[in-house]
Amino acid sequence: MLRAKRAGLTLIELLVVVTVIGLLIAILLPAVQSAREAARRVQCVNNLKQLGLAVHLYENGYSTLPPSLCMSGIGYSIKWAGGWGIHARILSFLEQGPLFDATNWSSSLISPANSTVPATAITTFVCPSDTSYTVYEDSIQGTTGVTSYGWCMGNWLVWPGFWQTYSAVQPTAPFAPNLVRRLSSFTDGLNNTMLASEVLSRQSQRVDCNIGIPADPSQPPSPSQPPGKMPDLGPQSSCVDILSGHTSWADGGVNQTGMTSALTPNSQFNGSSGSMGGVLSLRMGQKAHLDLVGIREMHGGPTYAAVTSRSNHHGGVNVLLGDGSVRFLQESVAAPVWSALSTVGGNEIISSGDF
Repeated sequence: MLRAKRAGLTLIELLVVVTVIGLLIAILLPAVQSAREAARRVQCVNNLKQLGLAVHLYENGYSTLPPSLCMSGIGYSIKWAGGWGIHARILSFLEQGPLFDATNWSSSLISPANSTVPATAITTFVCPSDTSYTVYEDSIQGTTGVTSYGWCMGNWLVWPGFWQTYSAVQPTAPFAPNLVRRLSSFTDGLNNTMLASEVLSRQSQRVDCNIGIPADPSQPPSPSQPPGKMPDLGPQSSCVDILSGHTSWADGGVNQTGMTSALTPNSQFNGSSGSMGGVLSLRMGQKAHLDLVGIREMHGGPTYAAVTSRSNHHGGVNVLLGDGSVRFLQESVAAPVWSALSTVGGNEIISSGDF
C-alpha cells in the first residue's frame, strides 16, 4: 500500500528557513539604511547649493550680501528691529516669490500681520536626515518652520552692539546685523570662506547669558578654547534654557538661523568641576549637545555665541563655501582651520587639503 506524500515543512526545516531569512535581513538592512542615508545626504548637499545660488543672485541683484538682521539703536538699546533673517530675504531667489511678496517687511517678524509666512514649512531649509517634523509649535511665537542650515556669523563674537567702544571692531564673518558686504571683499578667497553649514533643529540652547565684555573687544577669545572656560568673560548670571534653537527659519538671530566656529562640528560640552562657570550643570563624565548665546542681538547684545554646526550624517557636516560649492567636513577638523573658514579676510593660510 502506497504512503500518502507528506505536505508542508517539518519544524526543523521551518526553523532553518526562518534563520536564513533573518540572516538575509541582517545583511541587507544596513545596506538599505546606508543607501537611504546616502540619498538624504545628496539631498542635503543639493539644498545647500540652492541656498548658495540664491545668495549669489541676491548679491548680484542688490550689490550686497543680505544682512542677518536690520536694526537701529544706541549702545545696547534697540530702537527698532524687524527680525527678518537671511532665509527670508532670499525667498524670491528660491522660487518662493509669492511667500516673499506676502511678507510685511515694515512690520516685525512676530506681528500678527506676519503670522502666516514664518509658519510655512520649506523643504529646502530642512535636511532630510535632521527631522521629519518641519514645523514647530510654540505657545508664544505660534507655529514656525524649522531649519537645518545656519549662516556663518562669526567665531565667538557675533555682534558687539551699537556701543561706541566697539566702533573700531569690524565683523569678520560673512554675515552680521546691518552688515553691507560684497563677495569681492572676501580676500581670503571664496573657496576658503564658509557661508553656511548644517545645524540641528530643536537644538538645546542657553541664551541671554550675562557674558561680560572682554577687556579688549577687538581680540575675542580663541575659538580653540571652550566658551565655558574663556578668560575675561566676567560674571555669568542665569541664562534662559530653550529647546527651540533653529526652529524659525524667518528669524535672523544667530541662535535661529546662524552658526559660529567657536567649537568644531558636533562638539559636546563635557561635564567637569566648574564647567561653564556654573552656567552649565553637568556631572563629571556627562556630555551635552548645547549651544551657548550671550545677550541676543534683538535684546541689544553684546552677542557672543557658541552655536555649533551639527548634523545626523556620520562623522561630519556639509558646508557651503563662498564659491557656491559644498564640502563634507569631518568633525575632526582642526579648530584653527575651522575658525579660519569663518573669516572673510583673516589672512590665514589654509589649503583645501586642510579641510
